Amino acid sequence: MQDANFITALCTPLDDAESIDVAGLEAHIDDQLDHGINSLLAGGTMGFMQLLSMESYRQLAEESVRLVRGRAELLVGVGDTSTAATMARIRAVEHLPIDGLVVLTPYLIPYTQSELVDYFTDLADQSKKPIYLYDLPRMTGTKLENSTVKTLSQHPNIHGIKCSDHFAVSRPLLSPRDEQFRVIIAQPTLLDVLLKAGVQEHLDGVFGFAPNWIGELQSALKREDWFSVTKIQNQFNELLSAMQSFDASIFATTTELLNLRGISGRMAPKPIRLLTPAEQERFRSLPIVQQAISQEAIDH
Repeated sequence: MQDANFITALCTPLDDAESIDVAGLEAHIDDQLDHGINSLLAGGTMGFMQLLSMESYRQLAEESVRLVRGRAELLVGVGDTSTAATMARIRAVEHLPIDGLVVLTPYLIPYTQSELVDYFTDLADQSKKPIYLYDLPRMTGTKLENSTVKTLSQHPNIHGIKCSDHFAVSRPLLSPRDEQFRVIIAQPTLLDVLLKAGVQEHLDGVFGFAPNWIGELQSALKREDWFSVTKIQNQFNELLSAMQSFDASIFATTTELLNLRGISGRMAPKPIRLLTPAEQERFRSLPIVQQAISQEAIDH
């Protein structure tokens, strides 16, 4: 079976001043690489790039490069609200030795498909780094239609797309397969089904919650042990459900979980609140949370 590629969308650990918590970022990156993850996305929506100051954003990109040290593919998120705003993000990081820039569809106001073609084409023409499209319509309010993706895929500096819409919508992009254009799926609750169907590239922040499970998943795939693959999928689904069961943002429970993994910092920029002490106690007592952090391999 062809090896699957799991790309973790990193969180952005912040200190009290909302600068990068470098120790937390280092622990987060090492936690991924130590468990077999070989591709990372810094400054994606999981990393709240749009909520960071430009100073913290630059620091995130620079420290990610320094801490990864060429050990993994490193992508950086740059998508903003307009061509000029996104180009400013690109110019801030494109001098760094990174492997590509992930460009979220512009948000805040709706754009037509022809405007999206102009947007991504302008960026790809001017960028010194490969561009990856990012379709996340439930957050941006604008859908990147498959026909638009097909048009953009012909650009020599547009190398792929992260698809976060429903898989049924994104599936046509996988066939016929263009080996020069990567179609990366973000459906973490359906990994077992998609892997068995031959979908090999997956990207999500959920992988960062328990990278030890991704390591186990990779081992099960090599054995073609589909029972174990489904068991691990069920663990991820249960953990995600538990993290979403609090009257707080999932980024509050993400902060708590990663802190329990030995990763310092808050993963939720202000004004997103953290868990209260009572909520922290309840979260830590959940069996699936204990299971996610119990692996001895996560000791730092």
